[in-house]
Amino acid sequence: MSLLEALRDSKQKRLDELFTFLRFPSVSAQSKHAADIRKCADWLRGRLSGMGLKCQIMETAGHPVVYAEKIVDLNKPTVLIYGHYDVQPPEPFELWRSGPFSPTLENGSIVARGSTDDKGQIYAHIAAVETHLTTTGTLPLNVKLMIEGEEEISSANLPGFIEKHRDLLKADIVVVSDGSQYAPGQPSVTHGLRGLVFIEIKVTGPNRDVHSGSFGGIINNPLNALCKIVAGLKDADNRVTVEGFYNDVLPTTDFEKRMWAKLPTDDRKFAGELGVPELVGESGFSTLERIWRRPTLDLNGITGGYQGEGAKTIIPSWATCKITMRLVPNQYPKKIMKAASAKIEALSPKGVTVEVFEHDGVPAVETPTDGPWLEAAGRALKTGFGVDPVFMKEGGSIPVVQVFKEKLGLDTLLIGFGQKDDGAHSPNERFRCEDFENGCRTATALLSELGAVKR
Repeated sequence: MSLLEALRDSKQKRLDELFTFLRFPSVSAQSKHAADIRKCADWLRGRLSGMGLKCQIMETAGHPVVYAEKIVDLNKPTVLIYGHYDVQPPEPFELWRSGPFSPTLENGSIVARGSTDDKGQIYAHIAAVETHLTTTGTLPLNVKLMIEGEEEISSANLPGFIEKHRDLLKADIVVVSDGSQYAPGQPSVTHGLRGLVFIEIKVTGPNRDVHSGSFGGIINNPLNALCKIVAGLKDADNRVTVEGFYNDVLPTTDFEKRMWAKLPTDDRKFAGELGVPELVGESGFSTLERIWRRPTLDLNGITGGYQGEGAKTIIPSWATCKITMRLVPNQYPKKIMKAASAKIEALSPKGVTVEVFEHDGVPAVETPTDGPWLEAAGRALKTGFGVDPVFMKEGGSIPVVQVFKEKLGLDTLLIGFGQKDDGAHSPNERFRCEDFENGCRTATALLSELGAVKR
């Protein structure tokens, strides 16, 4: 029996197992689910051990990491497969058509929290490993799996874990499936991720909320002041006004221009799907350049003053906001944070106190666009989906990819099996059954392809 035939015959079994995995409310952000996180990790350990892998639960300062390995021949390549078993909070519950942890099939999709992010995608790799073992009795290369429980809360303990266990995690290449295809039926290899900088601004005025009639006109309103500061961070062409913000930005490469020219794009349709009148961004760049190759600055939230029902005529004592900046290759988080803080200070008006709180940032990541590992991934995706993959970048950030490069010296193959409209982090999150099956076929073929690479 061939590997793909074995996958076909195990379809219902794999679906049943994924449903069991999805029933664990492994919400890392909420302490009330700490026991559920542990139960989910225990279940994973039992599942992986039952397949014949050496598996253990490894403690961190937070939620544990499930680590498993099968070393078949030290002369063969080793792949490190990363995923996460924790999920986003499911609230608001009332918007779910069924229980977020009661997986259901709906119009050809698996609907449940974590179905696409990331339980369904990492389970495709688990199924691939089992398919090889049950069909051939062995694996075509050495396999290590690291499945963590804190990705949805920024993986704060993972860099230290990787540093501590560098020898255990030695490999030739990392594989991460925690994203999407370019479009339905159009698989992709992601060769770059934008970085991230996060800052907060607090503006303080009077020592208490005061009457807007008695004091309006003689003191500066912190909310007004904050809005002026934020407005001053971008110009009419949607360019960031922070001094030196674009100094280190590299131009779009010829390779990227060639690859992206092949990708179907429809700005009007994209805008319609988002429910906005039109797309707006930095002048002089295409939509794909704006989300994959250009840096950004966005206000994420603003708080201050009265926000209850009806009117309350006050000047608030304070106002705060959160801002993120997406970075591209050659930009450095600390340098950008310092420049942004200096710009905010320059924009700060009289009569208020302005504080900037700088948080940790991560740089952008790029992986080589040629070489045997990427070629192997391309062949596996064609086997799984039936068409050649395209090359794309991702506007978001996956901090662990940079950690793998920095701590282990490893590049990462980013192969997403989901879709952009799967609703990750949203009510009624879904994972199309077709994408799960294609992902299982791809992951199975990928082990064979990577095993054949000459180191």
